[in-house]
Parts: sequence; C-alpha cells; structure tokens
Amino acid sequence: MLPRIKKILYATGMGAGAPYVFRYALAIAKEHDAQIIAVSALEPMSTFAQSLVELHISHEQSEQIHSTAKNQAKERLLERITRLCEKECGSEVQCAQRVKEIMVEEGQPAQIVLKNAKEYAVDLIIMGAHRHTVIGDAILGSTTHKVLHSAAQPVLVVRIPEGFHEEGF
Repeated sequence: MLPRIKKILYATGMGAGAPYVFRYALAIAKEHDAQIIAVSALEPMSTFAQSLVELHISHEQSEQIHSTAKNQAKERLLERITRLCEKECGSEVQCAQRVKEIMVEEGQPAQIVLKNAKEYAVDLIIMGAHRHTVIGDAILGSTTHKVLHSAAQPVLVVRIPEGFHEEGF
C-alpha cells in the first residue's frame, strides 16, 4: 500500500532559501491534497546573555521585547507564505488554505521541529539544507542533521542552491 501524506510539517528558519523549500511543501501538498503546518524556531538567549540584557533593562521590559519579536516573526512568516501562495497559485483559494497552522516557538530548532512533528502526527517533514563546512557541522551541529536522524517520520531535505535569493522574500 502506498503511503498517505495528509499532513506536512514545513520547517523554516526564514532564511533566503525559504521560498525555494516552501515550493516543495506546496507541490507535495497539492499532489496529495495535504495540509501544511509551518514552524519556525527562535533560539532562546543564553542565561548569560539574558543577565547582561537585564543589567540595562528590567526583566519585564526584556520579556515584552521578546514577545514583540516573536509576534513579528510569526507575522513575517505568515506574510511570506501568503505572498508565495499568491505567486504560485494565483487566485486559487484552496492553495493558501493548505497552510493549516503557522507557529513560531522558542527553543532549539531541531527540538521544536521534532516536538511539532509528533504533536501534529505529520506524515512528512520538509526542510532545507545549506552547504556547510565539515568542521562547522561537527562543531555546531546541524538542525537538519539532527531532525533527519531523530524523526519518526520521513524527512525531505531540500538542498538550497548556493547563492539562491528571491526578490521580495
């Protein structure tokens, strides 16, 4: 029996290659009549960085700034996805409706992706990969690498062409 793809988790860092990767999510969603759940992670500040910030502003001010940044990131992701859907699908209303949920959460990106993949019981994770150095991957780790080796469901890794940039995104 062929696998059913009804829910796709589109993981994005909202970088320059995001439109390229989103098109794969959209194409597969259209082909399989599936829903897309978009997720992006905001890495938290280290305790040390937070304490430095709070030397200059109050904890409440810091929390307010962080909350505003999170809301702006979600609005930016929604706006980018909306523009991409319009660009790729024109006036086809069902296209934009494929994006069921858009989330921006605080935490380590790989953990956020894996948590949401499990929580939403997705059938496929789609995310991009940049060209990294071997030493850079060994020292820093790679979100894509961590998700690829820890996910319970299939992961489609879309190689973003070197130097890819799309005007307006």
